[in-house]
Amino acid sequence: MAETICRTLRDGSLEGEQSPALTIKDSLQSPLGSHVFDHFLSTLVSHISAGKSQASGLVLVAFDRSPSFYLDLFKTKGLDASLVDKSVRILDCYSDPLGWKDRLLHSTNAEESILKGSGTVFKNVRDVNKLLSSILDLGKGFTGEGKVRFAVAIDLVSIMLRHVSLPSVAGFLNNLRSNDQISCIFWLIHSDLHEPRASAALEYISTMVASLEPMMQSSDGQGTSGSLLWLEENSCKAKFHVRLKRCNGRVKLLYEELHTEQAGIRFEAASSVRTIVNQNLLPRVQFNLQLSDKERVDRARVVLPFEHQGNGEAIQIYDGRRSLSEGQKDPYLMQPSAFSHKMNTQTNNEKGEIHYIRDSDDERPDSDEDPDDDLDI
Repeated sequence: MAETICRTLRDGSLEGEQSPALTIKDSLQSPLGSHVFDHFLSTLVSHISAGKSQASGLVLVAFDRSPSFYLDLFKTKGLDASLVDKSVRILDCYSDPLGWKDRLLHSTNAEESILKGSGTVFKNVRDVNKLLSSILDLGKGFTGEGKVRFAVAIDLVSIMLRHVSLPSVAGFLNNLRSNDQISCIFWLIHSDLHEPRASAALEYISTMVASLEPMMQSSDGQGTSGSLLWLEENSCKAKFHVRLKRCNGRVKLLYEELHTEQAGIRFEAASSVRTIVNQNLLPRVQFNLQLSDKERVDRARVVLPFEHQGNGEAIQIYDGRRSLSEGQKDPYLMQPSAFSHKMNTQTNNEKGEIHYIRDSDDERPDSDEDPDDDLDI
């Protein structure tokens, strides 16, 4: 399932269609969204560096972590620094998102020396139009054969929603996805920090939604349990649910388990033990909801009317008429001449009549009135 997402981001968009978009959702109960984002980011950068992706490069919009963190991440994943430098552009919205540091003259020089070579610093995240233009300008720097496309990754949309309204953020993401230069786009959101309509709006734009849910529910049902077992279980494991939306309207739901390791994260198929329905959750009724082995055998022995017996005899299909006794011939299978003669004989000798008696003398013939109008119901 995670491989399906990686393959979709790698292949990009088809001609004349909008680019695929991925929303990654996590919460305080399952705070592993950043690990999932790093996994998809490093995998896509690896494909771009190797020339296996539709995108010629990637623009990373860093809101939550510094550009130096991502450079170290790519180095940890074993990616060549020279290839990363050619295929990745970082728009730094982390260091000075509102331009406050730029106003402090005594710290400007030091800040510029620290950020030099790490990426392009963006100092006004409230200006969505300028942010969109900056992303597209960075994407124009990539070179490649034919039509050059590039991918976009936003590490945390939740920070954008602090400074910009939800309609502006949704319009910004939709403009990126509909741009013919964008190959694919994906982002992360902490769903429990916002109203449900915020997650719903981003999911509406997305073609893929990856949701992280806790592996173990807390005792109070609200994820506020302080037990060490609950913290340990949900800090290293999670349920990974994915919803894929196709262009034809079909929706596909997938589920895997996510495990964190020292080298990164690992996805594996859901344990069969966890998929078994708890028998204690079944409603208590006075009849059995399941069949015993003997009942299954008896049901399999039931002969259906239209079922061929397969015993070597001629096939007899029940046609709805009264069953004929053995040796008796069906009049419909008789010779046409004999059948016609018999029908003519019955018509001449047997005549039927229909007698109709009105309820009262006052009733008119072919009356449309309800005959039960006089009843006290």
